[in-house]
Amino acid sequence: MAGIGFELRKYLNEDSFTGSLKAYGFAGLISAGPWVLSIVGVMLIGIVAVSQKIGGHEVEQFTTSVTWMMGVSLILSGLLQLVFTRFIADRLFEGKDNEINPNLFGAMLLTTIVSGAIGLAILITLFDESFSYEFLMLGNFVTLNNVWIVVIFVAGLKKFKLVLYAFAAGYATTVCLSIILIPYGINGLLGGLLAGHAMLLFSMLTVVIPEHPVTNTNTVRADFLKRKQIFPILIFIGLFYNFGIWIDKFMFWYNPGTSEAVIGPLRASLIYDLPIFLAYLSIIPGMAVFLLRIETDFAEAYDGFFNAVRGNASLQEIETLGNEMILSVREGIFQILKVQGITVLLLYMLGPKIIAWLGISDKFIHLYYIDLVGVAAQVLMLAVLNVLFYLDRLSDAFWLTLTLLVSNGAFTWITLQMGPQYYGYGFGLSMTLTAFVGIFLLSSELENIEFRTFMRPRDATA
Repeated sequence: MAGIGFELRKYLNEDSFTGSLKAYGFAGLISAGPWVLSIVGVMLIGIVAVSQKIGGHEVEQFTTSVTWMMGVSLILSGLLQLVFTRFIADRLFEGKDNEINPNLFGAMLLTTIVSGAIGLAILITLFDESFSYEFLMLGNFVTLNNVWIVVIFVAGLKKFKLVLYAFAAGYATTVCLSIILIPYGINGLLGGLLAGHAMLLFSMLTVVIPEHPVTNTNTVRADFLKRKQIFPILIFIGLFYNFGIWIDKFMFWYNPGTSEAVIGPLRASLIYDLPIFLAYLSIIPGMAVFLLRIETDFAEAYDGFFNAVRGNASLQEIETLGNEMILSVREGIFQILKVQGITVLLLYMLGPKIIAWLGISDKFIHLYYIDLVGVAAQVLMLAVLNVLFYLDRLSDAFWLTLTLLVSNGAFTWITLQMGPQYYGYGFGLSMTLTAFVGIFLLSSELENIEFRTFMRPRDATA
């Protein structure tokens, strides 16, 4: 992601309001645009389907199916994403470009087999729907898992516009095909979604593969599974993070008092899903600042400090660069707090009008306000987690993501027992607590950063 930030800085260097607007606008689109496009795409399909007299329950079945596919695929692929990303980064650092694509193909093969087997087992044991529905669900699930793996490469190659364009093209295809296939009901909608996801996946692959051509006959490798070349702790971090983000949704979906059965074993929570979705739209400004300030300013200061450590710089020069790195972290976090705080304040004041404009009951506004604060804390937590990754503090990242998972699960369970007036507080308190824990861990690491850098054991991975 640092490469993306550096490209965007070109707009900031124009030293004009227009340049700044371009930089923050593109940063917001790049960091949150694909997620927004995917959600908006699914919503558009639902709106068009309803307008074409498709039954409301069938549309709900489609949106619920897609939401579950998204959540479960992110959790499952999270087991491999960070491990694989670190493996590729190390190979690129070593100049072993010829190992990139074979291991990409190996990762995709593994992802396809595992996600296919798990998806098939779930469909056979828990679902009793039509063959066409189950087949399309399985195809979408496997494709989505591969999308989450491949998108890492596209970002790493600085093809940041491609990420946005690929998601736009993929979900535009989904919407168009779904409109054509609406007469076939939920199977037509899922068929259009599968075609869009396939276009999204292969459009990224066509850019990734030529960047690192295969120079031998061994086109599929699994070096990323070798114990000596990976960091197993990243498996748990990826799992804890994604599961920690979704666990409150699962708990509301499976609590009989806050959800309803939609299709097969899949459930949805009307009272919880819509407010948190609206709150997540507020993440865009904070993510734009995160991309520009943490992934650019801090990344530059980080490179300067550790290049000095590895080179022949004097202690005074190293201390100066270390202070600049610490200052860039503080400034980045402050900017995120400021921008996201202003965003939350504006959306808080506009809350009643937004709820009324959408035609939603004002009973949702209380939960919407709480979720706004929780989402803002999540942006801050993500920024801190990113800096910990830069500093190779994997043990701190492990405890941070574990805090997220345990606190979100525990607080959400407690608030479910306390009653409707406390719904959402579990998510909000968990994200806030995790953000503060992350700041504490990061502050401890940055204190005497020079001493910690030189005295860290050679084999340390955290």
